Amino acid sequence: QVQPVESGGGLVQTGGSLRLSCVASGRTFETAAMAWFRQAPGKERECVAAINWTGGRTYYSDSVKGRFTISRDNAKNTVDLRMNSLKSEDTAVYYCAASAFSALQSALGAYHYWGQGTQVTVSS
Repeated sequence: QVQPVESGGGLVQTGGSLRLSCVASGRTFETAAMAWFRQAPGKERECVAAINWTGGRTYYSDSVKGRFTISRDNAKNTVDLRMNSLKSEDTAVYYCAASAFSALQSALGAYHYWGQGTQVTVSS
């Protein structure tokens, strides 16, 4: 079992940058695929970035490709999301999630363990 805890959200101006961090407890972290999801008011939760257990494969949604970077450090049990060139439409609650699977996953149903979420607000 893996329990993620996010940090790093906040208020930033359009065009700015933020880094979200996730620390995940649990002995199985290093074999778990990880992801960052987000949910804006009135919208479904969507996967914006995912990474497989080794860190060798990544996924990005079209809306963030080229602006966001996901990375992991299995020695520290951490997964980071670096967000650049932020837009107002990036405003959402961001969740770190862990899968019971090791291979790269982007589907909501593939993730079994969730953090409490951290708010990211991009102001114009």
